[in-house]
Amino acid sequence: MAATSVTTTFTPLHDRILVRRVEETETIRGGIIIPDSAKEKPQEGQVISVGKGKSNDEGKVFPLDVKAGDRILFGKYSGTEIKIDGEEYLIMREEEVLGIVKK
Repeated sequence: MAATSVTTTFTPLHDRILVRRVEETETIRGGIIIPDSAKEKPQEGQVISVGKGKSNDEGKVFPLDVKAGDRILFGKYSGTEIKIDGEEYLIMREEEVLGIVKK
C-alpha cells in the first residue's frame, strides 16, 4: 500500500482571514542571546486565505481590503491560534488587522 500525503484546504468564512506568522531574523545585540522562551511572538504575518467578505443586514457582501499574499501587522493578542497539517496559523477578523506592509 502506497503512503499518501493529505494537504488540508482551509477557507475562512465571512470577514475572517488565515494568517501565518512571519518569523523575524534573530539579532544579537551586545553579545546577549535571548532564549526562545523569552522572545515575543512576531506581530507581522502573511495572509494565506481570506473569506468572501462582510455582509450587511440586506445581504449585500462587501469584499475585504486584504488579499492572499499580503503582509500585515496585527495586535499582540489578535486572532485564534490553530494548527493545520502541523503548521501554526492564526484566524482573525479583518478588523483586527492594523495595516498592510508594502516593501
